[in-house]
Amino acid sequence: MNYNQYIDEACEKFRSLLVSQLERQNKMEKAKDKKDFSKLGKIVIGIVGGDGIGPAITNHAVTVLENLLDEEIKSGKVELKRIDGLTIENRERVGKAVPDEVMKEIKSCDVLLKGPTTTPKGGTMESANVTIRRELDLFANVRPVKVPSLGIDWIFFRENTEGEYALGSKGVEIPEKLAMDFKVTTKGGTERIARAAFDHAKANGKNKVAIITKANVIKKTDGNFSLICHEVAKDYPGIVAEDYYADIMTASLIKPAVRTSYQVFVLPNLYGDIISDEAAEIQGGVGTAGSANIGNQYAMFEAIHGSAVRMVEDGREQFADPSSMFKATEMLLRHIGYVEKADRLENALISCQQEGQLKVTGRANGATGADYANYVMSKL
Repeated sequence: MNYNQYIDEACEKFRSLLVSQLERQNKMEKAKDKKDFSKLGKIVIGIVGGDGIGPAITNHAVTVLENLLDEEIKSGKVELKRIDGLTIENRERVGKAVPDEVMKEIKSCDVLLKGPTTTPKGGTMESANVTIRRELDLFANVRPVKVPSLGIDWIFFRENTEGEYALGSKGVEIPEKLAMDFKVTTKGGTERIARAAFDHAKANGKNKVAIITKANVIKKTDGNFSLICHEVAKDYPGIVAEDYYADIMTASLIKPAVRTSYQVFVLPNLYGDIISDEAAEIQGGVGTAGSANIGNQYAMFEAIHGSAVRMVEDGREQFADPSSMFKATEMLLRHIGYVEKADRLENALISCQQEGQLKVTGRANGATGADYANYVMSKL
C-alpha cells in the first residue's frame, strides 16, 4: 500500500481546513450586533418537527405556545411558520444534512422551535443540528438544570460551533491503519461563549463561573480555551473564574457535598454535550431538559435528547414525554422578550413535576404526551 499518497492527501486536506477555520475566525471579528426583538414588527417562529418522536412532541409544544401567544398570533405580532422536510428520509434522499430549500425556510425565521433529528451512523452526512448551528452561527448552547429540592440551580454555556463537532465529518484515515479527527478552538469563538457565560452570571447575581477543560492533556485547544476564558473574566470583577477538568466534574456533579456550590459553567463543545446530559439526568432525565442555541441574529430551541426512532417503530410515539420541548418553549419565550409568559410556563412545569399527578413513562402504563400537555396548560 502506498501510504505516502494518503499522507499527501491528508496534508492537503488539513491545509484546506486550516484556511477555512481561519476565514471563520476572521468573519467572527466582523459579526453583526445582536438582534433586538423589541424593535421587530413581527417575530417569525419556525416550527421544525424533525423525525422520530420529534413531530409528536413538537406538536404538543406548539399547542402550549399557541395557548400562551394567542393574542400575539391573532394580532400579527407573532407568526408560527411550519417548516417540513427535515426528516431523515428526505435528508438521505437528497444527500444533505439540511436540504437547501429547508435551510432557506429556516433563514426566513427569527427563531426556531425544533424537534429531534436522527443522525446516520458512519458515512459522511453530518448532524442536521451541527449544520444549522454552523449556518446560523448559533455559538452558544445554553442548558439550564434546576432541582430546588436538591439545591441545584445550574446553567451550562456550551460552545456550539467548534471543538470536535465542527470538523467531525472531515477527518482523515489510512485504511486499516489509522484514523484522525480534528478539534478546533478559535480566539473569537471562545471569547464570545465566555462572555455569554459571564454576562449571564453578572445579570443573575452569580459569583462563580466554572471553566471545564482537559487542558492538562489537550494542551493547545483546551489550553487556549481556558486561557481566553480567564482573559474575559478580567472584565467581570467580583465573579470568580475556576478551572475544573472534565472527568473530575462528571464525578463532582453527583456528589451532594460539593455540587450545590456550582452555578454557571462554560465548556467546549464535546464536554458541554456530555456533562449537561449528565446534569439533565440528575434533574429527572434528558427528557426533562430543554436547550437553547443562540447567535447574534438567529436562535434555535430544542430538546437535548435524540429522536427515539425505536419508540416510533414500536408504535409508542404518543407516549413520548414532551417535557423537554416545553422547557425549550419556555426558553424561546424568554429569549424573544415574553418573560412573563415564560415565567408562567416555567412555574406550570415545576408544579406538574412536584404534584406528579400524571407520569409520562414512554409506555402505555403512563400518560400520553397530549394528556401531559393538557395538564401543563391547566396550570398556566
